[in-house]
Amino acid sequence: MNKFLALLLLFAGAESLFAQQLLLRDADSGEPLPWATIEGIPSNRVVLTNERGRADLSSLQGEDSLRIRMVGYVSTTVALRSLEQEEAIVLLRPGAFSLDQLVVSSTRWEQEQESSAAKVIAITPRESALLNPQTTADLLASSGQVYIQKSQLGGGSPMIRGFSTNRLLLVVDGVRMNSAIFRTGNLQNVISLDALTLERTEVQFGPSSVLYGSDAIGAVMSFQTIKPRFVSKDAGLQASGSVFARAASANWEKTGHADLRLSHSNWASVTSVTFTDYDDQVMGKHGPDEFLRPNYVTSINGQDSLVDNDNPRKQVQSGYSQLNVMQKIAIPIGDSTRFDYGFHYSRSSDVPRYDRLRRPRGDGLRYGDWYYGPQLWMMHNLTLETGHRTGIYDQLRVNLAYQQFGESRNTRDFRDDILSETTERVNAFSFNLDMQKALPGPQRLFYGVEAVENLVGSNGTDFNLTNNVSSPAASRYPDGSRWSSYAAYANYHAEPCTKLNLEAGLRYNYILVQADFDTAFYPFPFTTLDNRYGAVTGGVGAVYRPDLNWLFRVNVGSAFRAPNIDDVGKVFDSQPGSVVIPNSDLRPEYAWNAELGLARTFGETVRVDLTGYYTWLQDALVRRDFTLAGQDSIVYDGELSQVQAIQNAANAYVYGFQAALELKLPKGFEVVARWNYQTGEEELDDGSTAPLRHAAPWFGSAELRWSGHNWRISMIGNYQAEVTAENMPIAETAEDYINALDENGDPYTPAWYRLDIKLVWQPKDFLQISGGVENLTNQRYQPFSSGIVAAGLNGILGVKYLF
Repeated sequence: MNKFLALLLLFAGAESLFAQQLLLRDADSGEPLPWATIEGIPSNRVVLTNERGRADLSSLQGEDSLRIRMVGYVSTTVALRSLEQEEAIVLLRPGAFSLDQLVVSSTRWEQEQESSAAKVIAITPRESALLNPQTTADLLASSGQVYIQKSQLGGGSPMIRGFSTNRLLLVVDGVRMNSAIFRTGNLQNVISLDALTLERTEVQFGPSSVLYGSDAIGAVMSFQTIKPRFVSKDAGLQASGSVFARAASANWEKTGHADLRLSHSNWASVTSVTFTDYDDQVMGKHGPDEFLRPNYVTSINGQDSLVDNDNPRKQVQSGYSQLNVMQKIAIPIGDSTRFDYGFHYSRSSDVPRYDRLRRPRGDGLRYGDWYYGPQLWMMHNLTLETGHRTGIYDQLRVNLAYQQFGESRNTRDFRDDILSETTERVNAFSFNLDMQKALPGPQRLFYGVEAVENLVGSNGTDFNLTNNVSSPAASRYPDGSRWSSYAAYANYHAEPCTKLNLEAGLRYNYILVQADFDTAFYPFPFTTLDNRYGAVTGGVGAVYRPDLNWLFRVNVGSAFRAPNIDDVGKVFDSQPGSVVIPNSDLRPEYAWNAELGLARTFGETVRVDLTGYYTWLQDALVRRDFTLAGQDSIVYDGELSQVQAIQNAANAYVYGFQAALELKLPKGFEVVARWNYQTGEEELDDGSTAPLRHAAPWFGSAELRWSGHNWRISMIGNYQAEVTAENMPIAETAEDYINALDENGDPYTPAWYRLDIKLVWQPKDFLQISGGVENLTNQRYQPFSSGIVAAGLNGILGVKYLF
């Protein structure tokens, strides 16, 4: 096949019959290609392929030709008269390195990935179908450029460029998911998103506060869920969808999913439901014995008992389940405006906090119970978008969103009758107005305003299991507290010549934090809090392409994180023997970043991508020793604990490198390798430094892919370097009971590797079978900073029926 051939047309018979159906397939694997754009020329009327890769062409009769486009593929144009079968089959060739990939995280509007001065990666549903991740956190990890920490099976806390939790921003359909109680400890909110409904997953690395405000220090993770799509005016109502089931052996995952898409010229909708249930996870055979689960606590005749584990590799008390529901409706208003409504609902079962359930006390275990109550996330999202041009904008998008978050923590000491519960609720309201305007010459201005309002409710209860009597207890946060953010931003892009793109941005943010403190349980030295902050951030960047084979990126910028309710008002046990209390004297922390990247392609065979960065965190919000009413220790949860508080008490830095290699080989083979190195230090109380807590050891992946004859097969190796005892962050060494021990008895993180094989087979356009085997060599390993051991040998099977 000529390597420059962009399109193959297969047709026979019935020469006078106009094709009513077109089936679009991948030229390498033969898979149907859903949601590709087919544009009629000269009328510019558009139809889309459905989930089975089919398109009804009846509304395009009379056109001269068709332009067929899909992200990641070579766009092409074909004469309509050449489509003379009743169903014409078109094979579309993948692009060499997806240089025309569109991303939205860099400007909040679609733009080419290669024109962004910041490093951005995108994960498509096609890649996700092959990788078969159990959760959205696992999907991020499959990129080979995001590290995931897990304290329990129902977890997944991304670590990117030395930052984690509330220094990373989650965005869902353009709405920030970070709430006023996002904490410095590990977060699992990302798994509230259903990976089976994601149409595009993007990670923009580095500071992004100009566009996204507080928390966007290490990266922005932007998730675009499936959009409703309209059909042409003459096509009538069309229905499509899928049913999917998946099982996995290491934790006996049982997933069921169904979605329905209805498309009409006057409206469109998407409905999706997913339910997943996990049993206790089984770890691998070969690895440190410290990771085994030799015993656990269970109730026998109404009393806690410590029993031996019949299978120490089985991580008893780790299983959970989760339900996800999504409903979207879209209505066109005229030719250039559309209205969208989106509803998301996610609710888990109780989720055992596995790492805490391993915590020893004497010859036994400390806790009889430690679990998160159901994690709830619900979002209503209204969007109005128009391309009707005016003097102040070419495109405008208004977004109104309401989110509700619910979570709780439930703890009980071994053989204690009191179950302590703290329950948190957040009502989050947001308004975004985003606009873009073309200026004279090759220039464009992106600008907008944002308002965010978070209302926090928090309660504490002690429940006596003996007499079923509840009594009030200290809450985790001040009940009725408020966090507000108001901002305006502008981002300018220019193309002074075809080889150079320039960008510059500026944002002003005003933040308000208010709370009333209850002194009934703790003698706080204050009863009210009314903090107000102003923050200015900016950045500049450039992309230079001297020719088609070279690309250089450079950008410098700042970002900030304003103290939230978790920072200023929390009471919790951060680690054994310590308790964190509120601190009203806080101000924003700032990050200053510089980044340099280059990419080099060698024909259509090799692509190399390198990025280096340095980030300095000023006035970092960190936990430090503190006093309460002159005391450096108080009794908390039945234990004398060192008093600590979040303070602007440190500076920190992190630097690192990201590298990627793509190699196209003959016969449908491809090699992709990724490597990430990051290191950093944070300042301690005495002025000395220690390793930065969320700077993961170097890690990466190497993948050999093959596509052909309706098959895609991938062999993947994932790996992580060792973290020696002297390089372990202090926060990790304090929890030595969950770590391996070196020859000196000191906690450390061993290096590990894992080998997987994944495949997708699509024998028919309506049937897709996926599966694979993970951890082929059955390694027993625990990712850095995690509290649960990774799955051992794991078989996966998924079946998807499309209609």
